[in-house]
Amino acid sequence: MKAMICRAHGEPESLEYGDLPTPATGPDEVRIAVRAAGVNFPDILVVQGKYQFKTPFPFAPGMECAGEIVETGANVTHLRPGDRVAAHPWNGCFAEQVVAPAATAFKLPDGIDLATAAACPVTYGTVYHALVDRGELRADDTLLVLGAAGGVGLNAVEIGKLLGARVIAAAGSADKLALCREYGADETVDYGTGPLRDQVKALTGGRGADVIFDAVGGDMTDAAMRCINWQGRLLIIGFAGGRIARVPANLALLKGVALVGVAYQSFANRDPAASRTNMATLLDWLAAGRLRPHISMRFPLPQAPDAMRAIAERRSTGKVVLLVDEPTVS
Repeated sequence: MKAMICRAHGEPESLEYGDLPTPATGPDEVRIAVRAAGVNFPDILVVQGKYQFKTPFPFAPGMECAGEIVETGANVTHLRPGDRVAAHPWNGCFAEQVVAPAATAFKLPDGIDLATAAACPVTYGTVYHALVDRGELRADDTLLVLGAAGGVGLNAVEIGKLLGARVIAAAGSADKLALCREYGADETVDYGTGPLRDQVKALTGGRGADVIFDAVGGDMTDAAMRCINWQGRLLIIGFAGGRIARVPANLALLKGVALVGVAYQSFANRDPAASRTNMATLLDWLAAGRLRPHISMRFPLPQAPDAMRAIAERRSTGKVVLLVDEPTVS
């Protein structure tokens, strides 16, 4: 099968478009003909060897996809060949086919196209787990989303508003903030117009945000700790900014702040039943039009390095998707 192949850790440009053996389908697995694959920032870390989970070489990266079931294992009863599914098997999706644990594949409601579906499992799953399970976001809370125009960030704006919170979106340009307002942000903060602390304090009457969704890390985490409300919850999603912050323990103590780790992949692996319940809710919202995945860029599979580079250089907003059946763009 054709795939983007990682033979050694390196930059996205080191990936090769070539042939990999099609893996066997185990008794608790399904084989999916991939039609589209979502691209996520952690995919870059996987290729660079900086992600917390390592995969033996050679492998195809790609955490999420959508397509049709072509084979089911002997123990799989809830899916059958021909079913349209979205899946997050955590690797292998940048390929024509992927074998995934059946627990990570979700039958799609009618009317959802596969490119849209491919953009959903990882980021929407992460955000729902973060805001509902870990952050216990309430309708009267103020939610501050850092990196709000990115893949998980824009989903956090959208779901935070759907859950009834007052949403403050923080991003680095007027165009990105306009997109955040389109997806429900009540207020916006431009990193370039002044310190995050001052802007958030001004928008909250000096109180600060009750819940902060932080997928950026580094300097933004430092700033977030200075604009969080009494007994606020700082949700630690990731470190797209490149530096892991050292949170001052005295600030957490003085403000009664909870530092809450959000490890969606570990959650889904440890409690697949709860993960499936969450995903069922998200797919119901998607089918009802309550969620509107924003795909800013689409690339054919052989141009996966270009897709990953667009994310790394912050040229994309929302999600980037690979279309497996599309020809190479010149």
